[in-house]
Amino acid sequence: MGASLIPSTTIFKVLFLVLNSLWFLPELANGSGITRHYKFNIELQNVTRLCHTKSIVSVNGQFPGPPIIAREGDRVVVKVVNHVQNNVTIHWHGVRQLRSGWADGPAYVTQCPIQTGQTYVYNFTITGQRGTLFWHAHISWLRSTLYGPIIIFPKKNVPYPFAKPYKEVPIIFGEWWNTDPEAVITQALQNGGGPNVSDAYTINGLPGPLYNCSAQDTFKLKVKPGKTYLLRLINAALNDELFFSIANHTLTVVDVDAIYVKPFLTDTILITPGQTTNLLLKAKPHFPNATFLMAARPYATGSGTFDNSTVAGILHYDHHPNPLPLPPHLKIFHSSNQHSSSK
Repeated sequence: MGASLIPSTTIFKVLFLVLNSLWFLPELANGSGITRHYKFNIELQNVTRLCHTKSIVSVNGQFPGPPIIAREGDRVVVKVVNHVQNNVTIHWHGVRQLRSGWADGPAYVTQCPIQTGQTYVYNFTITGQRGTLFWHAHISWLRSTLYGPIIIFPKKNVPYPFAKPYKEVPIIFGEWWNTDPEAVITQALQNGGGPNVSDAYTINGLPGPLYNCSAQDTFKLKVKPGKTYLLRLINAALNDELFFSIANHTLTVVDVDAIYVKPFLTDTILITPGQTTNLLLKAKPHFPNATFLMAARPYATGSGTFDNSTVAGILHYDHHPNPLPLPPHLKIFHSSNQHSSSK
């Protein structure tokens, strides 16, 4: 009737342009974000814990590793250079890899490992998330020493949905082996049994006063009376769920795995491997005549072996003497009722 059919080549050209415009929409929406650059040098570092010195695989010689700090909408570019004999990848645990799956990090899944002397650049955008996540190695058991926090602030000029805290403090639970963790998992894979348990749990890389030879290797949190602190909890332990509590203090859960939740009060948190939880800690209004232990211990119901020990740090009120700290009440390892879970 006088109308001509549109050539198929023209249709494909239009479709191509539409798809390309859709591809860049998130980048346009996040135009207020900036690009943050980091460099991770994978290198050996001598570290002493439990009166035992050994060489561990680290990022930039730090244990735990350095934080990634960004705002929602920011682009993060991390250049990883491998200076050790182990193959390495880095996984950004919990980060939504939208059209950037090659930056996710699992070895042999989204990338080949970074070999000795090689470099790999991770490039991704933080989209729709704010709170706490963490990064760790994603090959064999290198994540036992290769891990660190990812701190995601809201977009600029966007407040928290709760009162702004006086200070923010990352608290990372981990594990320490006096032996080489790579040898531990290799032996387990060879004999088919469960791997040997760690020698200690750690808070920010420190075992604390309840372990042998570790009184000086204790995480201490100094607070001011009446102030509110945002504790960014990360469970970087390999396989263990952990109870966490602070003696004589109540905690308010406000965020889990970089998603805001309806705030609720609790005196004990259960945090699973790979999970993150943000808590508000309101310091007492007056100087108490005490310091307080913050402690974590495992939750387990199976018949397998696990490290049934307790890691502790110290909550200390500023400008106050240091009496013996009061211990918190923690659930026994198989307790499954009346505990508060952040799951």
